[in-house]
Amino acid sequence: MSNKELDEFLKNSHKDLSVEDFEGKKVPCIGFEGRKFDDMLNKVAGKPLSVDTNLNILQDGLGHVFVEMFLTFSHGEISEKILVNANENFEFFESLAKNTMLAIASVNHPEKIFMIQLPKPEKTHEALEIIKNGLGNIPSKK
Repeated sequence: MSNKELDEFLKNSHKDLSVEDFEGKKVPCIGFEGRKFDDMLNKVAGKPLSVDTNLNILQDGLGHVFVEMFLTFSHGEISEKILVNANENFEFFESLAKNTMLAIASVNHPEKIFMIQLPKPEKTHEALEIIKNGLGNIPSKK
């Protein structure tokens, strides 16, 4: 990964990420601006919903790890691609693997939130191991 590519990844990484306590469990949370969140919620409200979640892990062998999260909702023709800097958000992926739940919230109104139960827990565990290995590949400086 060139310095230019790394800068571009850093610039395009989603900034509104957190890990929230939900009934004693740490749940990773992705925040969206108010209008975008409201549009998403309006499209899926009252419908049985599943969200296909795919994680594409990008690493350069120098300890920089980014994850492209693809969220495809079963209703409302919603598809989101979120780029996450795993170096700065490792706890996000730890809690994702541990609880296999993901929260989506409004940045403007944090009380507006909905939870997604991930259907394939083993995929989050595999992703966490790949992320750990990628973050551990920081060459020693001599």
